[in-house]
Amino acid sequence: MATKKPAITEEDALLFHMQGGRPGKIEINATKPLTTQRDLSLAYSPGVAWPCLKIAKDPASAYDYTAKGNLVAVISNGTAVLGLGDLGALASKPVMEGKAVLFKRFADIDGIDLEVDTKDVDQFINCVRYLGSSFGGINLEDIKAPECFIIEQQLRELMDIPVFHDDQHGTAIIAAAGLINALHLTGKNIADIRLVVNGAGAASIACVELVKSMGLPPENAIICDTKGVIYKGRTDGMNQWKSAHAVDTKARSLADAMEGADVFLGLSAKGAVTQAMVKSMASNPIIFAMANPDPEITPEEVRSIRADAIVATGRSDYPNQVNNVLGFPYIFRGALDVRARTINEQMKIAAAQAIAALAREDVPDEVDAAYAGRRLRFGPEYIIPVPFDPRLIAWVPPAVAKAAMDSGVARKPIIDMEGYKTVLAGRLDPAAGSLHLVFERLHSNPKRVVFAEGEDEKVIRAAIAYRAAGYGTPVLVGRPQRIAETIKNASLGDAAGLEIVNAAISPHNKLYQDMLYQRLMRKGALQRDVQRMVNQDRNIFAACMVAEGHADAMVTGVTRNFSVCLEDTLKVVDIRPGQTLMAMSIVVARGRTVILADTQVHEIPSAEQLADFATQCSHIARHLGHEPRVALLSFSNFGDPPREKAVRIREAVAELDNRHVDFEYDGEMQANVALDYQLMKELYPFCRLNGPANILIMPALHSANITSKLMKELGGTVIGPVLIGLAKPVQIVQTGATVNELLTAAAFAGIAATMTGR
Repeated sequence: MATKKPAITEEDALLFHMQGGRPGKIEINATKPLTTQRDLSLAYSPGVAWPCLKIAKDPASAYDYTAKGNLVAVISNGTAVLGLGDLGALASKPVMEGKAVLFKRFADIDGIDLEVDTKDVDQFINCVRYLGSSFGGINLEDIKAPECFIIEQQLRELMDIPVFHDDQHGTAIIAAAGLINALHLTGKNIADIRLVVNGAGAASIACVELVKSMGLPPENAIICDTKGVIYKGRTDGMNQWKSAHAVDTKARSLADAMEGADVFLGLSAKGAVTQAMVKSMASNPIIFAMANPDPEITPEEVRSIRADAIVATGRSDYPNQVNNVLGFPYIFRGALDVRARTINEQMKIAAAQAIAALAREDVPDEVDAAYAGRRLRFGPEYIIPVPFDPRLIAWVPPAVAKAAMDSGVARKPIIDMEGYKTVLAGRLDPAAGSLHLVFERLHSNPKRVVFAEGEDEKVIRAAIAYRAAGYGTPVLVGRPQRIAETIKNASLGDAAGLEIVNAAISPHNKLYQDMLYQRLMRKGALQRDVQRMVNQDRNIFAACMVAEGHADAMVTGVTRNFSVCLEDTLKVVDIRPGQTLMAMSIVVARGRTVILADTQVHEIPSAEQLADFATQCSHIARHLGHEPRVALLSFSNFGDPPREKAVRIREAVAELDNRHVDFEYDGEMQANVALDYQLMKELYPFCRLNGPANILIMPALHSANITSKLMKELGGTVIGPVLIGLAKPVQIVQTGATVNELLTAAAFAGIAATMTGR
């Protein structure tokens, strides 16, 4: 079993939602320039009149002139917020914002959250029904049963855009995908199986209805609620949605129903299923225990009595996670792209089949590497794709779109389906998903990372977060009493699992001093100098721990200048043979990811060093899912205007020519040309790049450092600097780095250790 799901503290979550000076998780950005008076006249009056008149004549043209076709409303009244119950409309807003973020992250769909403050079904319906002109789709969320059934059904009848209650159908679709593959592995036919469902809420009813529409005979499904089996003739605790699935059976309890059953779907509560119940099931049982956060029965409990069972849960720390994020973003993507009037059963089934089919495909190396603790090969422990599989966007939306077209609900059929798949594959920047996959490797290969500035409160917070994320063991360098006081004063709670090492009294000091003296004795250092360094300099001590194998990696930099930390580190750690020491920063802005180098080490790099930067960054780009396109930047474009200082850039291009590298590169060029492909080809058709650059090799340290910090302050996300080229995994953050930046640096250091074997 994998590491237990990481714990997130209340303080972590609250700080996350407040950080950056903009509370919450979403904002609105303009997609057109709004700089000049002409821009404003086109965007508003008088220019806006022409699209208004067009839409008045042809309502369908709203999809051409407005954001409607890529806009989904995420709507709730807060009556069933997560597992927390009726918190009210306002308290549901963080969840709805989070859902909007997932739409954007996984399917490039813009989501707007709307919290409707009423529990009255008719009032809610009347509020939402009139919003159809604004949105391309409606995602209902966290509305309690049975009201959610009425609301969705009536809104689907009243509106001509997709209305989808994810709590019902999202779970049903992913569970159905897993069931398709589980039946395939066990050789069972859906028309012959006996299904038992525990729980009679929105998701349970949706699961049963979808599986029946896929071919399960109605009489072969038994639903149980807190009062037992839902059978024909029962009156206690019944409603019309339960009654629709009542069956003739003598079974009255869940235990009765489970006897001889082929499949169990649980959407109920922890511990609802016993080992005795599992024992009584048919051969090769299929058990989807999807209660959260704890399943009805754990995979370990099932395995201890049934080696022939296939088990899925709702948790990420077990194989076969039933996760709605595998479905709803891509289902809406396909529905929006054909301008579907609704999301019907055919589209849901198509989504389930596409997800199931993807799990049977060979897994890409980058996805497999991220989950190295598991074997991601189609089989009992891999019947559902992992949520961050980058292929999902190219698999599920086309299937949904085709089903919409085949069933007659598409208003804009897709003619070139293969071309559509290509567009989808390029719609999302692969870096975000790839970064997650890279970090996921630490869960399977946890590493021991030493935090050199262990007495600083932010460093302690980052160490606790590193441990909680399941990345490995954090080691703090500092005085135990001082660290304990900081933990107490900052109310950081339980610090168990944090190792503390006092450099002044470490039993390894003699080993470290001897090693360091051998390195520095011909560089002007006396033995007493070395002794003082090891005992008193936390960076030297931490680097010695890594050098001698007492830690896998190191992070520092919060309280000292980058250059000072790097100088200390280089006294202990060598540069890797064949590498050039450099620092890169990963910039994410407006859906694009660009690597900048060198942002921290070399003041005026030589042509050879610039070529090295390009080569080393190209390897990183490929790890992030990008095919590298390198632009060597300058203030001139291919000799215009001619400047002596651009010669070094041209020499770097010539150096890359001589090396016969396997990636695209060109220069010298200005940044706007490098990033604007249309401009590049218009002005410089001879340029070798076949797309906008995603690696920018800066001509000098000042331009690289200024650019990365400027981008961060102007709203881009900047990860790094990330040190590349040291023989041991060491990362140095900027002075005053945040807890999240420290955690990311520690993770990068740990990842480097997984790749180097240390």
